[in-house]
Amino acid sequence: MRKGSTRVSAKASSKRKPGPVPSSPGPAGKTLAAKLAKLGVRRDFDLVLHLPLRYEDETRVTPIADAIPGVAVQIEGTVRSTEIVYRPKRQLISRVEDASGVAVLRFFNFYGSQAKALAPGSTVRAFGEIRTGFFGGEMAHPRFRVLHGETPLPSALTPIYPTTAGLGQAALRSLIERALSRAELDDTLPEEMSSRLGLCAFREAVEILHHPRSGVDPAAFSGRALPAWRRMKFDELLAQQLSMRQHYRERKSRSAPVLVPEGGHTSELIRRLPFRLTRAQQRAWGEIERDLGQPHPMHRLLQGDVGSGKTVVAVLAALRAVENGMQAAVMAPTEILAEQHFRKFSEWLAPLGVSIAWLSGSQSRKEREAGRAAIASGEAKVALGTHALFQEGVAFGVLGLAVVDEQHRFGVAQRLALRTKAADLHQLMMSATPIPRTLSMSYYADLDVSIIDELPPGRTPVVTKLAADSRRAEVVRRVRDACVAGGQAYWVCPLIEESEQLQLQTALDTHAALSAALPELKVGLIHGRLKAAEKARTMAEFQAGRTQLLVGTTVIEVGVDVANASLMVIEHAERFGLAQLHQLRGRVGRGAAESACVLLYQNPLGENARRRLKVIFENTDGFAIAREDLLLRGPGEYLGARQSGEPLLRFADLNEDADLLDAARAAAESLLTDHPGRAERHLERWLGGRAHFLGA
Repeated sequence: MRKGSTRVSAKASSKRKPGPVPSSPGPAGKTLAAKLAKLGVRRDFDLVLHLPLRYEDETRVTPIADAIPGVAVQIEGTVRSTEIVYRPKRQLISRVEDASGVAVLRFFNFYGSQAKALAPGSTVRAFGEIRTGFFGGEMAHPRFRVLHGETPLPSALTPIYPTTAGLGQAALRSLIERALSRAELDDTLPEEMSSRLGLCAFREAVEILHHPRSGVDPAAFSGRALPAWRRMKFDELLAQQLSMRQHYRERKSRSAPVLVPEGGHTSELIRRLPFRLTRAQQRAWGEIERDLGQPHPMHRLLQGDVGSGKTVVAVLAALRAVENGMQAAVMAPTEILAEQHFRKFSEWLAPLGVSIAWLSGSQSRKEREAGRAAIASGEAKVALGTHALFQEGVAFGVLGLAVVDEQHRFGVAQRLALRTKAADLHQLMMSATPIPRTLSMSYYADLDVSIIDELPPGRTPVVTKLAADSRRAEVVRRVRDACVAGGQAYWVCPLIEESEQLQLQTALDTHAALSAALPELKVGLIHGRLKAAEKARTMAEFQAGRTQLLVGTTVIEVGVDVANASLMVIEHAERFGLAQLHQLRGRVGRGAAESACVLLYQNPLGENARRRLKVIFENTDGFAIAREDLLLRGPGEYLGARQSGEPLLRFADLNEDADLLDAARAAAESLLTDHPGRAERHLERWLGGRAHFLGA
């Protein structure tokens, strides 16, 4: 235990909810609160859960001559000289000597007070990595303190906490120690459960992680494999599971319209389809059909690979609402996908006499007003569109089902708005980005999941080829040959995240270059800045076969379905993520012709880009690609817009801690059923009112 630090009280304090972080009144207190908020610290107990990033060993002094380059050590010696030099920039150089040798302390940014503190003759302790420099061994920007008299060494490792500008380790450590002295650290888990799962007590875990004992390896603590870390990971996963299961149970307690087979519309559509539903489609429809017949809201995720036939299942669900005298709303993230759905739904539902409307942000005011009126009156039985469907001013007559396609592409706020507007409705979410099992169990535990895991017959696998940019002329010839032979092709322009304008210009330049190189072909262009009518006209030309080559940005990632298109070139493929590459590749191979996707990449390739291209080259199974994507990016980046500014998981790792996730899932059910009070206290301790974001 470090001298002067406050030990955690062994007595449980009176029962109370963790309050806000205490701060002094006035501007200084508000500034501190703002800095802590950047770290996710809003309540006193958040400081208890603000665990160290790593630990440093200041319990011993290493002779300068024994310091291993690249390893952080603490040295102690006498300052022999200190000077400000210009080599070429202004810097502070201080030479420190002990009985074994001399080390240089180098500071590129420093205050005058530091130069004064390092006066010759002073005794200092400095902590940092010694590296070989111009003057021999040197530490760059070490942490140091000047010693005055006998100063005992700390008796435990020094925790280093995540922090932000203007909030030093010493100040943060002091805040955490005060929070620990006030905190109630009794266990929220029944003793029997902790024992069965082999978990240490919560109080013990907190004590060990904030006050690591002496004589232990800092790497062992930082590696998060110790029992104390395991307990914190489990508790974090348990809080997440409790939040999700609460959402699930709350939904089951609400009422929703019972949608049963009525009038034979769904069976009539199945009879009219020009193809047979696959076994996987039939299974998914059966699960959805059972949910719709229940008196509580369906909240189901339908996932299936690109081209597996999710849309027809969504049409059947919408039709079930219609035949029960209710409306269905279908929301898509892009206008192209919304319009694609509009065409498909019209093709299948118009012969049955079902009226359809669609809304998008780019429509004229007159068109939007007409669509809103048809939806509000109930004349339009199925409404399709972008998120404009759920904005203010759109009223439904009798809405019974909401379908959200590519749901992961919507932001948390949009999904929360949908949940509010459709709280007592049946909801069907669809995703062509397969979700790995651990992610599904963790972030989608409030949903029931249906999977379409087979492709319709007649779909040919897409052959993936890698080509360096130096072979561009060869790739252009392949495009010419494919189109002259009666096929069609896509050419996807590079993703330029830092500049939408630059991305647009690249698309324009690529279109011009390919038009010049392929004068015998009609080359179309599509991008996000085109007006809706122009996009529709461009797509209609391509679908009709009048355009042989379509140059586009990633707007063609979803919603483009042209059976005759059998070749795709993705330029600068190394800039795209795995999910995006898989989605883009899924735009070809939709007909009977042999299809190919050429990944044109620019050398030199970084390690991550090389791994991504290897994964997409070797795999066509979306679920296998999703697992690799999760390994490469981690859950936070994988989920993208699902983040709400709150960290998804701070301590647990879904790839490494799958066993803890399984245990937490079972424990959540047990706590909610047998120990609801403990469940509530655990949620308050870990989430403190932020649980609604996890279910978004």
